[in-house]
Amino acid sequence: MTTSILECISTLSISAQQLRRLPKLLEGDLLKMPTTVKDSDVPNLFREPYIQTGYRPTNQDWKYYFLSLFQRHNESGNVWTHLLVALAFLLRCKAFLETEDFQWNTMSMPLVIYVLASVTYLTCSILAHLLQSKSELAHYTFYFTDYVGVSTYQYGSAIAHYYYSSNQAWYDCSWYFFLPGAALLGWMSCLGCCFAKYRFQRPYPLMRKIYQVFPAGLAYGLDVSPILHRIFSCYMEGCWDNAVVFHCLQVIFFVISAYFFSCPVPEKFFPGGCDIWGHAHQIFHVFLGLCTLSQFEAVLLDYKNRQDLFTARYSPELTLLTCLSFFALIACSAVTAMFLRRRVKQKLSKKAL
Repeated sequence: MTTSILECISTLSISAQQLRRLPKLLEGDLLKMPTTVKDSDVPNLFREPYIQTGYRPTNQDWKYYFLSLFQRHNESGNVWTHLLVALAFLLRCKAFLETEDFQWNTMSMPLVIYVLASVTYLTCSILAHLLQSKSELAHYTFYFTDYVGVSTYQYGSAIAHYYYSSNQAWYDCSWYFFLPGAALLGWMSCLGCCFAKYRFQRPYPLMRKIYQVFPAGLAYGLDVSPILHRIFSCYMEGCWDNAVVFHCLQVIFFVISAYFFSCPVPEKFFPGGCDIWGHAHQIFHVFLGLCTLSQFEAVLLDYKNRQDLFTARYSPELTLLTCLSFFALIACSAVTAMFLRRRVKQKLSKKAL
């Protein structure tokens, strides 16, 4: 017994010593990391329009790309914006669970699905921007994963809007096609983005943007339809509440983010001047993050304040089926991404011969 206790104390002592050395070890690793390079020093696949410097060299150890989280490069803002949003999202979840009487039941299942969808898309985005510079195959792999995360978030948002945020008039007209349509368009959004990434090479033609934006735009238009109907109805009837304010904010933030996703502004007007901070994709991430946080706040308010409406509308069986369809969408999107990744791998193998 005494020997066992002494061994535990010895192990804890060793662990404490290792933790004390960790900052120095990490500092040493960061000092040894390769410096960033210019656009001409990386393959064409990795270059972004009007971004001239701050690229990480390819074909380094995986450790380098993970540690580049603490390095200054042109993906730093893309990683940290969604990392901070994910942290804020999880802290809000924690605060909600601590202050509300949350119970795992039929009514809470769509909320859990929405939280899972949001965390998934943020995680996939962080990994894509952090690790895609490893190689051409890694670039495609992690961006395909990012697109799976996007389709997951789209359908998770649709489920939350359907169950918690829709008005009865909208529900009566749309209940029979909304969720099947949202699932189909979510998958098509993943397919369109993955295919555009696979099919088109730089300099990208306009058709690539159409493949990316058109199905995603249709998916968003359908997913947000209960919100737009509610905002308009509340405006006409004068029934404004805090949830509607946050729903308005999520729509505004998404529209702004969509603009910066589609247009390389401001770096188009300052080539080389927004390489590290301030380019369009970073701004897109900021406003998309604000959209997610506003949406989450609105969904939480609707979840707390509209429980009677939920109970009157939805059966436990159909709610469970909806939750299962969420995982089916993830599976379909993942299979699509894996199929196109395999095609990419074959293409790269032929290119290497």
